[in-house]
Amino acid sequence: MTVLISGSLAFDTIMVFPDRFRDRILPDQVHILNVSFLVPQMRREFGGCAGNIAYNLKLLGGEPLIMATAGEDFGPYAGWLAEQGISDHHIKIVPGTYTAQAYITTDIDDNQITAFHPGAMNESHQVMVPTDAGARFGIVAPNGRQGMIDHARQFRAAGIPFIFDPGQGLPMFTGEELLDFLDQANWVAVNDYESRLLQERTGLSLEALAARVEALIVTRGGEGSWIYTGGRRIDIPAAEPEAVRDPTGCGDAYRAGLLYGLLHGLPWETTGRIASLMGAIKIAQPGTQNHRCTLDEFRRRYRQAFGQEF
Repeated sequence: MTVLISGSLAFDTIMVFPDRFRDRILPDQVHILNVSFLVPQMRREFGGCAGNIAYNLKLLGGEPLIMATAGEDFGPYAGWLAEQGISDHHIKIVPGTYTAQAYITTDIDDNQITAFHPGAMNESHQVMVPTDAGARFGIVAPNGRQGMIDHARQFRAAGIPFIFDPGQGLPMFTGEELLDFLDQANWVAVNDYESRLLQERTGLSLEALAARVEALIVTRGGEGSWIYTGGRRIDIPAAEPEAVRDPTGCGDAYRAGLLYGLLHGLPWETTGRIASLMGAIKIAQPGTQNHRCTLDEFRRRYRQAFGQEF
């Protein structure tokens, strides 16, 4: 069951600051900010929203097709995707560019400071939604601005239901543009902060925004998530992780769980729990694509976490 995943591909350089940002940044001096953080731990990982979602969906037995642009340095990432059995057929290499690069520093409270070089991601509009891939669903995740706009319109024109996941790309759009996305999408997924920004930009409440789509999903970290659908709010509990090592990519893992539930026609109560457990499995491992789990293992973990089968 194929899913088209429009989003970024990136190399993530992840650094861990073994202290708290708040103890090193003086709020009344931010206008002359000049800080340096010693980061004794550093890793370079394969990342980007499209890559992360695809990786997690593959763990669950799905068949993701990544729609993205990458740079001339993409070779190692392409090899990694091939090892995972993930097709690169709809990934376009843009000459003269680097693959997007994220430099992420995380403190011990899981706060993050990120510097991001978009590189080839800015050319994401060069890839078009294929109409002959047999895709049942799609997702528009953070990507180049024009790519997100074009892919949403192309999904709609092709009659492919899709999730709009603006993520860190949300500030690129006006309230009118965001409402246009909602009117094209079937579902919307945001985190708690993004939900507040979405309300501020559009001037609408969560309930009013949810009325424009089949479901509006709001993730809330360790407090679980909310799914607004059919005029009601479903409260999804957070799954207990085995450890809390790295929050980077948890939202992408959650979205892979949403796609799995949609693919299998599961009720939102179950779909939300699958998504929650995917996030919990990811947070227990550093990096965004280093966790492992077979579908049988996942079913066992689900039964342990929620006391039921799916």
